[in-house]
Amino acid sequence: MKRTLIIEDNDNNMELITYILRNSGYETLRAYTGMDGVRMAIEEQPDMVILDIQLPDIEGTEVIKRIRAHKCGRTVPVVAMTSYAMAGDREKLLASGCNAYIEKPIDPERVVAQIEAVYRKSVT
Repeated sequence: MKRTLIIEDNDNNMELITYILRNSGYETLRAYTGMDGVRMAIEEQPDMVILDIQLPDIEGTEVIKRIRAHKCGRTVPVVAMTSYAMAGDREKLLASGCNAYIEKPIDPERVVAQIEAVYRKSVT
């Protein structure tokens, strides 16, 4: 079973993403702050990270930087799932170390296919 760490501070978004992933056969881990997300990514070594960019303690770009600084975090796929939709945000997040970018609000019917595509690409 694929283990996915979800780093998301909004309860409703966390519940929705967790529900969608669990119904698609993923095991989910939850972190509600950037610092907890970094710690869990290093300790738990998930198969993938779903990352909100606007977090209460540190920005998602800093979370990516800290995860990527550890050996175990260099290859884990990180998917930014964010409401950041300004021109250049996608490119900025991909340049910061994300493997993919999904805009909120998410489409529950498409999001699993988007996540699966990133996961398949990471294991080939």
